[in-house]
Amino acid sequence: MDVRIQAIHFEITEKLTQFINKKAEKLCRRFPAITTVDAKLSVVKPETTMNKEVVIKVTVPQHEDTVATKIADSFEEATDLALEAIERQLEKTKEKK
Repeated sequence: MDVRIQAIHFEITEKLTQFINKKAEKLCRRFPAITTVDAKLSVVKPETTMNKEVVIKVTVPQHEDTVATKIADSFEEATDLALEAIERQLEKTKEKK
């Protein structure tokens, strides 16, 4: 599995990188068919508190890409919310088989 993290217009910390990698690995243990996890992090409207946006795209061969976008107070919280949404989408895909 390949995890790609892109921080737009800011420097990402090592701690945040490790957090995202750990969460992605956990998701991949549950859904072994995942080949790629792309995480795009950005700050929107810096004057508000809910300004951390995370877009996560998961690639599974022979399926459409699964994408979730979440905005929260911190990148960690937004990542958790986005991965929960991805998990629900993957469960629905699994059930359709």
